[in-house]
Amino acid sequence: FTLFQLADKNETEKSGVLSFPLNSLPLEKEIIVEEVSSLNLLKEIFSKCSSGNLDVRLGFSLCMEEQDFLRKRKKYVAAALKKILHLEEDLKEHEAMVAITTTGGGTRSLTAMYGSLLGLQKLNLLDCFSYITGLSGTTWTMANLYEDANWSQKYLEDAINDARKHVTKSKISCFSLDCLKYYYNDLMERTKEGHNTSFIDLWGLVIESMLHDKKDEHRLSDQRQAVDNGQNPLPVYVAINLKSNYSAQAFREWLEFTPYEVGLLKYGASIRAEHFGSEFFMGRLVKRLSETRICYMQGMWSSIFSIDVMYVWNLAADSEDFWCRWTRDRVKDIEEEPFLSMNPYEVDTCLFTPSSILSSALRDVLTGRPTIAQYPNFIRGFQMHNKYLESEGFSTWKDTVIDCFPNKLMETADDELSLVDTGFFINTSYPPLLRSKREVDVILHLNYSGGSQTLPLDQIAKYISGQGIPFPKIEISEEDRENLKECYVFEDADSPQAPTVLFFPLVNDTFKKYKAPGVERTPEEMPEGKVDVSSILSPFTTREVCFSEKNFDRLVKLTDYNILNNEKLIIQALRLAVARRKQRNY
Repeated sequence: FTLFQLADKNETEKSGVLSFPLNSLPLEKEIIVEEVSSLNLLKEIFSKCSSGNLDVRLGFSLCMEEQDFLRKRKKYVAAALKKILHLEEDLKEHEAMVAITTTGGGTRSLTAMYGSLLGLQKLNLLDCFSYITGLSGTTWTMANLYEDANWSQKYLEDAINDARKHVTKSKISCFSLDCLKYYYNDLMERTKEGHNTSFIDLWGLVIESMLHDKKDEHRLSDQRQAVDNGQNPLPVYVAINLKSNYSAQAFREWLEFTPYEVGLLKYGASIRAEHFGSEFFMGRLVKRLSETRICYMQGMWSSIFSIDVMYVWNLAADSEDFWCRWTRDRVKDIEEEPFLSMNPYEVDTCLFTPSSILSSALRDVLTGRPTIAQYPNFIRGFQMHNKYLESEGFSTWKDTVIDCFPNKLMETADDELSLVDTGFFINTSYPPLLRSKREVDVILHLNYSGGSQTLPLDQIAKYISGQGIPFPKIEISEEDRENLKECYVFEDADSPQAPTVLFFPLVNDTFKKYKAPGVERTPEEMPEGKVDVSSILSPFTTREVCFSEKNFDRLVKLTDYNILNNEKLIIQALRLAVARRKQRNY
C-alpha cells in the first residue's frame, strides 16, 4: 500500500461520490469560507483524484526514467570495470553499483571536488560510477558540470580552469550597483510569477554572480540531457524539510533532487523536477509555475551560508569599505563550526534598512528568515494511511518522535515545505544512496569538511545504523584520529547488504613530500606541499569565498593526488564488489 489515502475506496464505489474526512472546526474562532470558484476547483480536483490519475508519484520504487538511465549506464560501467579489473569476459549482470557521496564546505568543497573528480578521471574510473550525491558547496560543482551534456567524457582541465577563474575573482562585484539592479528585477519577476521570495533567493543570485559571468538560465530538468543516454553518473542533490518550532535535530525530512524527480524519501512521494515550486492538492497539479532556475536551487541547497550574505548586505550601506570591514570582523570568528543555531527558526527575522534607494526597494523581497526557503508542499491534502507505520519505506527514514503522530506530520498548516541545507542537521549526502532499490555496492565518500569536522563519519554511521540501514562499522585508531591517512576502507563481511565505504578525509599527508605517487619533491618543491586544510589559519576555511590562484591550484592538486595515491585500494574494493555481485546472482 502507499502511505497516503484520498478516500475510502469501498464507500466511493457504493455511492459513486468521492468522500473525504472533515476536520473539526475550532470554537470561537473566525472561519473564512472560500469563494465559490475555489469550491468548483476542489470538485474538479476530487473528480480527477477519484480516477487515481495523480500528478504525484506514490511509491518507493525508482521512477521509469531512472530505471531507463540505469540500463543505459550499465554499458559504460561494465566496459569501464572490465578494463580497470583486466577481466577476460564481458560483465553482464555482475557489474557493481558504485557511487560518490560528498560533503559540504562552501568554496573549499567546490574546489576540492574538482580535484577528486580529476584524479578519478586520470585513473579511468569515472565511468564506473552510476550516482554522484551532493549538498551545499558541492552542489555548485555538480550544477556547473552538468551544464555540459558530456562533461565526464571530456578532460576536466577546461572545467577546472573555468572554475578557477570564478573562484579567484573578487566578489565585491557581486554587490555592485548593476548586480543589485539585476537582483531586484529578477526577484520582482519571480514574485510576479507567483513564487515565494526570500533572502535565500538573493543568496542564490549571489552564487550565480560568483560562479558565472552572466545570467544562468539552466534548470534542474535541463540536466536530463547529460544523463538520458547514460553518459554521466546521475546527480542527486539533497536538502531537509523542517517544521516550525522544531530544530533540525528534533525533526527533519530528507528530500532528494534529480533531473527527473524531486522526492520526499520518508513518504515515497515524488513529482517531476520541472513541477517543483508549483502548487499541488490531493496529488494533483493545481497551479503550474515556471520551473525555478538552478541558482535559486543552489541557494536553498547551501542556505547555511546565506547568513554571511545578510551580514555583508547590512555592511553594504557603507559601500566603499564594507568588504574590508567584513574580512576584518570575520577574523574574530574564524572557527570552522557554524555560528548559526542548529534551529534555523531561531534565526531572527530580517528587516533591512540600508540607505540607498535601490537597497530600500529590495527590502520588500528580503524580509523573512535568512536560512529557510519555502516551496509549496506537494503532498498537501493527503492523509496518512492507517497502517503507514508498517511501511518499510517509511520506517527507514522514521527518525523523530513526531513520526508516530500522523496529525503532526500532515497537519493542514504545512502548506509550505521549509527547506534548508542538510548541514543544519548532518553534513552528508548519503541518504539517497541508501535507498534499497538503488542497491549501491561501493561508496566513495569524498569528505571536504575542515578543521574540527575532518572526521564526521562516526556521526553519520551512527545515524544510518540507527535507522536499521546496513552500514559497515567505523573503526579508526586513536593514533589515526590524530593523524588521518588519505583513505580508509570500511566493509562488513557478515552483511552483504552493507556497502563498502572508501573514506577520503580532506588531509595533507604524503602530499607534503610527494608531488605525484612515488615521485618525491625536490627541496625547491617542498613549499608546494605545504597545504593547510585543517588549522584555524587555513586559507580554505568554510567562509572563504575567494581563493588566490596559488591556493586554488594547491587544493585541486592535493585532492587529485589523494585519489591517485590510493588507486590500489579503490581497485581492490571494485574487484570485491564485482565478485560479491556474481556470487549473489548465482
